[in-house]
Amino acid sequence: MSGPDGTNGRTADDRAGDDGRARDGRTAANGRRPGPPLLELRGVSKRFPVRRGVLRRVRGHVHAVSDVSLALHAGETLGLVGESGSGKSTLGRLALRVVDVSEGTVRLRGEDVTAAGRGALRGLRRRAQMVFQDPYSSFDPLLPVGASVAEPLDVHLDLTAAQRTARLHELVALVGLEPEHLDRYPRELSGGQLQRLAIARAVAADPELVVLDEPVSSLDVSTQAQVIGLLERLQRELGVAYLFIAHNPALVRHASDRIAVMYLGEIVEVGPADEVYHRPRHPYTQALLSAVVVPDPDVQRARRRIVLEGDIPDPSDPPPGCRFHTRCPYALDVCATEAPPAYEAEAGTTVRCHLHTAGPQLAGQPLSRKEIVR
Repeated sequence: MSGPDGTNGRTADDRAGDDGRARDGRTAANGRRPGPPLLELRGVSKRFPVRRGVLRRVRGHVHAVSDVSLALHAGETLGLVGESGSGKSTLGRLALRVVDVSEGTVRLRGEDVTAAGRGALRGLRRRAQMVFQDPYSSFDPLLPVGASVAEPLDVHLDLTAAQRTARLHELVALVGLEPEHLDRYPRELSGGQLQRLAIARAVAADPELVVLDEPVSSLDVSTQAQVIGLLERLQRELGVAYLFIAHNPALVRHASDRIAVMYLGEIVEVGPADEVYHRPRHPYTQALLSAVVVPDPDVQRARRRIVLEGDIPDPSDPPPGCRFHTRCPYALDVCATEAPPAYEAEAGTTVRCHLHTAGPQLAGQPLSRKEIVR
């Protein structure tokens, strides 16, 4: 990728991480990568005030994200999955400080994003970009899309007019489009074309991290596959890391090295993508995956659908203990009073669930391993 002086930017070795080894886009068998993380969230929480009355006084708070700790390494894709309203998009915005945290810290390459001033934050944002869900709302409808794609170049790089034009042409070619697309207005392009241009804008300034907030949910199935293929190719070529936010576990599993499952603002399970998908350990993860449609009719008919009872609790008044206990088919007495600790399961998976600690001893009748882990 071209730098401000027209020379090539960071190489694959530069982006390999502090251990000096290039990333291959796949996670090690134990679900962890060597070296310090690119992005690290420690005890991150976000509470939005609820204001009521004529004077708009604060009457409570929506607990959108609660005590989340995650790490993402260079060249890795961490999938973040959960129902609508689980806090996924808010967490992605907290990672880039689009919104400020209420508690906790966010670090990018060891630098504290939460404490960065305006100048430092501008530099950090060159290294971390975002792609939003709706491509049509991501572009100014009154301007040609080329003006929006060029914005990171104008803000972060000191390019001549010729270098700027060359870089724009390089970017549209990178995402499989032609230079003439830059002269069109958003209404003249399809959703898939606009999302490709949004991705081009995100990688324009050579970031190390891109947060993908439901990047394909508004697209048709065939276009989804094309965009996912584009993202995977860009990751191989550029070494960029992704925080991939989606509500479809099957899509996340295909695109991710690791998966983190989120419920009502908390991470309930995280581990290697295939391990979480094929051996879900948390009851909520099991319920999510049971809703995934399998293309084989015989397999689909033989699967057991787990239907969760009740509604998602009000995030302004989350239940005590395990937040999932009000809908969990295996809930124990302890689940209603104590938050479950993090349990380190095999194969690099971490799960927060009492069933994996004292569950069989506390239940009225013992739970078999088959019941806990399908």
